Amino acid sequence: MNKLYSNAKEALSDVIKDGMLIAAGGFGLCGIPENLINALRDSKVKNLTVVSNNAGVDDFGLGLLLQNKADQKNDSILCW
Repeated sequence: MNKLYSNAKEALSDVIKDGMLIAAGGFGLCGIPENLINALRDSKVKNLTVVSNNAGVDDFGLGLLLQNKADQKNDSILCW
């Protein structure tokens, strides 16, 4: 099994699906999986539940997933 991918979209292509629970690392906006978050947003996957210690900000980090349209409803479990 090859686990090396040329980009985040390719890495998610065979594993991402509607209704997934995703745990995202990082602290604040440091060390977050920025490229994977962007690929999740662009994938149009629906009904995600994301567990993280932060929500990002409006236009960066996990905040991008919270902006998705209603047909891509995503929930978040966050702590500070």
